Amino acid sequence: MRIERLEAAYDIEVVYRHFPLHPETPDAGLTLEELFAGRNLDVPRMQSEMAERMAEEGLEYGTRTRTYNSRLAQELGCWADTREGGARIHDDLFRAYFVDDVNLADIDNLVGLVARAGLDATDARVALEERRFREQVDADWARSAELGITGVPTFVAGIRGLVGAQPYEAIERLVVESG
Repeated sequence: MRIERLEAAYDIEVVYRHFPLHPETPDAGLTLEELFAGRNLDVPRMQSEMAERMAEEGLEYGTRTRTYNSRLAQELGCWADTREGGARIHDDLFRAYFVDDVNLADIDNLVGLVARAGLDATDARVALEERRFREQVDADWARSAELGITGVPTFVAGIRGLVGAQPYEAIERLVVESG
């Protein structure tokens, strides 16, 4: 993937931040047609284009039919970052959402991912139920607002940024020009 290539080529640290993409989405989710209602968008065409972009990166992309509130998944990501081997949760969340169409607002689904990753599912459940990482996600959301970020992905290096899926060369240029 592009980010891993950049990490291998340059002495950079990649930090993932959370962003409130459609935070109004109910926990039960919305169909993609409901999410994009009134925007005159061709959802099947968008799905096809997304599948092509993912394939270019060597990633799978399923036939997603719904979108879900990702707030708890973001909190789980913060929890996982504090655990040995927790980094794999990010890939597992990605797959669950984009390939398997899993509701990531459901604690049981999230805890199941943790268990399959070989991490402490009981501790993860408690962290989610007690919202132990709420403030960390809130801080990321606030920082996104401060930076004027309006979409994902957004790449920030120094005081410059790029919004949206970008070719490797554009992201590399951002890194090089930002010093």
